[in-house]
Amino acid sequence: MSDKFFYKGRQDARQHHTAYGGFQTNASKKSGSKKYPLTLVVTSEARRKEVEAQVAAAKLHATISVDTREGAVESVNELTAILNKTGTVTTAKSPSRNDACTCGSGLKFKKCCG
Repeated sequence: MSDKFFYKGRQDARQHHTAYGGFQTNASKKSGSKKYPLTLVVTSEARRKEVEAQVAAAKLHATISVDTREGAVESVNELTAILNKTGTVTTAKSPSRNDACTCGSGLKFKKCCG
């Protein structure tokens, strides 16, 4: 007889989901901090000073290297992504029918402006 009719469990032993990269378990890595600095590449010393000023103004930490080879490409994408990040947008909740009206009349919203 086959054992599959009597075994109440998985036939194969599966590994834990983090063993093969299923989920990002170290999600608390904050790029730009002392522990995880930004890695930036610029093409000249003048540009390096500009980027250092931007990093200092944003109170971040970065490792900036200068690549002066022919056809070198500048890589400051991490910095621009952090600097262009917008804040959380919150909208005012519209009043429900039985709340006081926002115009200040003292009536319910459904009787006044609704």
